[in-house]
Amino acid sequence: MSFFDKIKKGLEKTRQAVTGQLEQIFSDFRKADEAFFEELEETLILGDIGVETSLETVKRLREQTREKKLRDPSEIRLALEDILVSILLNDGSEKAVENEARHVQGKDPIKVVLVIGVNGVGKTTTIGKLAASLTSQGKKVLLCAADTFRAAAADQLEIWAKRADADLIRQSEGTNPAAVVFDACAAAKARGSDYLICDTAGRLHNKQNLMNELSKISRVIDRELPDAERETLLVIDATTGQNGLIQAKQFKDTVDVTGIVLTKLDGTAKGGIVIAIAHELGIPVRYVGVGEGIDDLMPFNAREFVRALLG
Repeated sequence: MSFFDKIKKGLEKTRQAVTGQLEQIFSDFRKADEAFFEELEETLILGDIGVETSLETVKRLREQTREKKLRDPSEIRLALEDILVSILLNDGSEKAVENEARHVQGKDPIKVVLVIGVNGVGKTTTIGKLAASLTSQGKKVLLCAADTFRAAAADQLEIWAKRADADLIRQSEGTNPAAVVFDACAAAKARGSDYLICDTAGRLHNKQNLMNELSKISRVIDRELPDAERETLLVIDATTGQNGLIQAKQFKDTVDVTGIVLTKLDGTAKGGIVIAIAHELGIPVRYVGVGEGIDDLMPFNAREFVRALLG
């Protein structure tokens, strides 16, 4: 199934909340007056695209409608699509997908991915699905259970490692996470791994502790794998809507986040949060989760996402 087909199915609840209203707005269209733009603005905000992003989107649509003398509702709808896509692409989403394609082709000797986020957003599941995608393409993947604080976190990761046919480095609960990462770096070198993917503890209540922990882990990776390419993926639960955006801002203030993974898109009417995150944070959306299956984590495609969102 293509990205468009999966994302269209995954955005079903969001479309019920947003697309139906958009269809009504455009079917009732008489002219591009202030009442039309205000109704459109309200619909986008209710779709969790966010107040700031919705205002910016409609402002740009007003300008384009006036400058290009758009009269037909289909032309205005296409202009809306282009604006939403440009918001996503200007924040690096397309470049991120291109970069991922290069990584999948194996031009980098090793890539280290730190996966961060609060508990319950689906970090471990995301790691398992990402590992499965990479191993299915012939990549040698090593997982690192550096979340040593949550009970059974390593057990859960071990189950995913077996499903994904990936190796796993783990230690006992309560071990210093940096020590686990040290062992994982050594194992990655010894085993010739293409990817080292590290799970991390999902705590946010104390930014300083989080920063200290991730700083230690980063120093270990820098020392043990100095030539490795680094990425920090922040996992956000799409069902939390604007709260997910708040979480992302808190993590961004503390950690150098390089990409967003948005999970549980198929379970929410708040899928528009993808656009708000890309616009307000300037962080590319790298992957979206659209189901429970092992192949339901997909590299993000901005154009197809917007087309699925707008119906």
